[in-house]
Amino acid sequence: MQHRKTWFLKGIRDGVPIFLGYLAVSFTLGIAARNAGLTAFQATLMSLTNNTSAGEFAALGIISSGATYMEMAITQLIVNLRYFLMSCALSQKLDSKVPFFHRLLVGYDVTDEVFGVSVSVDGKLNPYYTYGLMFISIPGWAMGTFFGVTIGNILPDRIVSAMSIALYGMFIAIIVPPSKKNKVLACVVIGSMLTSILFTMIPIIKEISAGFRIIILTVFISGIAAVLFPVKDEALQEEIHES
Repeated sequence: MQHRKTWFLKGIRDGVPIFLGYLAVSFTLGIAARNAGLTAFQATLMSLTNNTSAGEFAALGIISSGATYMEMAITQLIVNLRYFLMSCALSQKLDSKVPFFHRLLVGYDVTDEVFGVSVSVDGKLNPYYTYGLMFISIPGWAMGTFFGVTIGNILPDRIVSAMSIALYGMFIAIIVPPSKKNKVLACVVIGSMLTSILFTMIPIIKEISAGFRIIILTVFISGIAAVLFPVKDEALQEEIHES
């Protein structure tokens, strides 16, 4: 029991930077949720149960456009597919004697940051370490969302609009550093931008709802990139190790 407590507390300690980052970024999510018509309770509940920035921002865009539940479900499945791969990687890092229910719980809140910290642990991963990361990171994401909605309802519209730019800043901060190191990724990012612009201009395609356009673009571009630039097993293992 003491061993589990030690790992849990270590996870909380290592998760403090994640908490602070989530608190700042999810504030923008709260503003976006407010603009989409969600209440503070609805937005906070969404962040507690769907702890994924890309998924939630995509969901808010779909909600704003009035798309169907089917579009929402398919979009969330595609946008969050990477977490299946991350969960599989973490499952391999757990000891073979770890019960199945621990694997399910670890897979519940596999975000990019939680995965990166968990997979970097020396030796086998103790699930209670990841639980510690979750214990502090999930409230941080939910709190930031709550503050974004509530403060967004108090601040003048001009200030809220100005703060919404942080959303674009977050995405730029995510894609620019790795794009500088990987020319293939840079081409994919640029191609995605150009294709997205074309999809909003082509006569027939522009009539498709925003939700399905996201689905089509994601599958189309990622499929082409996978065929033209496949990642070898050795490179993939090295990338996972470095993250």
